[in-house]
Amino acid sequence: MSDSYTLAKIIFGRLTWESFPIHEPILIGTFIMVLIGGVGVVGAITKYKLWGYLWTEWFTTVDHKRIGIMYMILGLIMFLRGFADAIMMRLQQAMAFNGSEGYLNAHHYDQVFTAHGVIMIFFVAMPMVTGLMNYIVPLQIGARDVSFPFLNNFSFWMTTSGAVTVMMSLFVGEFARTGWLAYPPLSGIAYSPDVGVDYYIWALQIAGIGTLLSGVNLVATIVKMRAPGMTMMKMPIFTWTSLCTNVLIVAAFPVLTAVLALLSLDRYAGTAFFTNDFGGNAMMYVNLIWIWGHPEVYILILPAFGIFSEITSTFSGKRLFGYTSMVYATVVITILSYVVWLHHFFTMGSGASVNSFFGITTMVISIPTGAKIFNWLFTMYRGRIRFELPMMWTIAFMLTFTVGGMTGVLLAVPPADFVLHNSLFLIAHFHNVIIGGVLFGLFAGINYWWPKAFGFKLDTVWGKRSFWLWAVGFWLAFMPLYILGLMGVTRRMRVFDDPSLQIWFVIAALGAFMIAAGIACMLMQFYVSIRDREKLRDTTGDPWDGRTLEWATSSPPPDYNFAFTPVIHDGDAWSDMKKRGYQRPLDGFRSIHMPSNTGTGVILAGLSTAFSVGMIWYMWWLAGLSFVGILAVAIGHTFNYKRDFHIPVEDVVRTEGERTKLLATQG
Repeated sequence: MSDSYTLAKIIFGRLTWESFPIHEPILIGTFIMVLIGGVGVVGAITKYKLWGYLWTEWFTTVDHKRIGIMYMILGLIMFLRGFADAIMMRLQQAMAFNGSEGYLNAHHYDQVFTAHGVIMIFFVAMPMVTGLMNYIVPLQIGARDVSFPFLNNFSFWMTTSGAVTVMMSLFVGEFARTGWLAYPPLSGIAYSPDVGVDYYIWALQIAGIGTLLSGVNLVATIVKMRAPGMTMMKMPIFTWTSLCTNVLIVAAFPVLTAVLALLSLDRYAGTAFFTNDFGGNAMMYVNLIWIWGHPEVYILILPAFGIFSEITSTFSGKRLFGYTSMVYATVVITILSYVVWLHHFFTMGSGASVNSFFGITTMVISIPTGAKIFNWLFTMYRGRIRFELPMMWTIAFMLTFTVGGMTGVLLAVPPADFVLHNSLFLIAHFHNVIIGGVLFGLFAGINYWWPKAFGFKLDTVWGKRSFWLWAVGFWLAFMPLYILGLMGVTRRMRVFDDPSLQIWFVIAALGAFMIAAGIACMLMQFYVSIRDREKLRDTTGDPWDGRTLEWATSSPPPDYNFAFTPVIHDGDAWSDMKKRGYQRPLDGFRSIHMPSNTGTGVILAGLSTAFSVGMIWYMWWLAGLSFVGILAVAIGHTFNYKRDFHIPVEDVVRTEGERTKLLATQG
């Protein structure tokens, strides 16, 4: 008996039958729904014999455009999971009054709010932002691909591996119950001896590797692969914001890696970096996590600023007002984002001098952000504004984000923050900025660049239904939280004693359900658009009359983006080409050298998932074998000399030549 028990411990570590939450009816119901959905998807793929196509054309692709689309799909899938957590929280809080405990116990509720924050930041906003940058930036700078195409594939699959690890915690074990930043001592082994924090650590470490490498890749691409004539001050604003975003990623994400590594050592090796014993200090963790965490906010919002700049210019029929000031504002925000982190813990006893410095820097960073708002307004002034869906999302952003920014300046005042810190006012502000800024920007970008990616527009009827449900639902969902925060209600509360608060939570829940309806309309918009794609198809190549270089290619672009590398004479590149009477060449095509697909990224990500499982559940044999496998596959990949291929000149002529004959006279 003892020998069999020891053998089971060696093989399964701390994984036991009790690790499966069969006593939680909500999780069992979720598992059944996921299983049914998964079986349906696998069955459909098998029925239509798509496995080979998906593997050769998508999963193993190194084409930046397809990788960008896969990032977006991953973000949308995880968005459904993260929003489900939000609905659960709002419903629980609306019900838990007058002695009612609601329907979520404390143990489950703590996991829900932690998973919601982690998923929405790391596995929704980050993949979708990265996906748009991946797709658009090479097209905007006249490059055929990113600098390191295989690294791009590997980065995506590592992000996917982290998402899989988070999703695994839903059905095997549990997730962290610490909040989305996992402060010690709560995240230490003494207070969280279960696997939840370990799921958190390894999901973020694996996904963080993918994000960091993607940042390196895009910085190298923008700096080294711009088309001839495209100086830094002739780059499109979205490319500028992408450059600053990826500089922040390269500078900030190693800090996250380091702080999670130190927390891992505390949990696995018994060190004392963040404990009160043996000279450790939990405040060191708080400082380090926010030195990463506040630049992370700008990593998310800066690309959205770039999206709004492109859209405002296009749908106002004008050049962007104050291009130079917009660039300088972006760079200033990038720099200042590193000197404001301590405003996240004004209440932790740093002293008046320190709090004053960080309060002032926080107010200062609002200046270049506010300047952008005026640049967009002046771009619209006397423009021929077309209220298409991307422009509608942009105007909704300007109204929403302005309120979020003003409440942020209020929270930058240390005495005010002492009152409002850790309250629902803070939650309302954060969502005001992230939803009103990042998500609205992503939705605007999806509607704007969808015809570039797929060759047909998105359906406007369902798109407008989604927009109005989102716009109204957002204010219903979060304005009550400002009121509750001013009344002193703290966040992360599961049940309440004061019945007068319930009406505000009911209104917030109503708003959340309106947002859910908006999400349903958005999914319907995608379905209807794909079904009716021939009706929505536009053969002009530029359905919006965009002003940047990506619109100079076909929609969707060919695998190689540009048969002829464009020469740039003006920052408004595509508009300049049209003014000059630009005509695409009809001959002179040559073979094109492009990287070939590879499955190494998928294999490495799979092994990384296995490694994380081994580390989470103390299956040391699995962790060791998968780590050796990672090294072997990575080294083996360096000896693969057959990675590249040429697109023959005949294929270039056939695809590009036919298109140029059609479009040569359209400027």
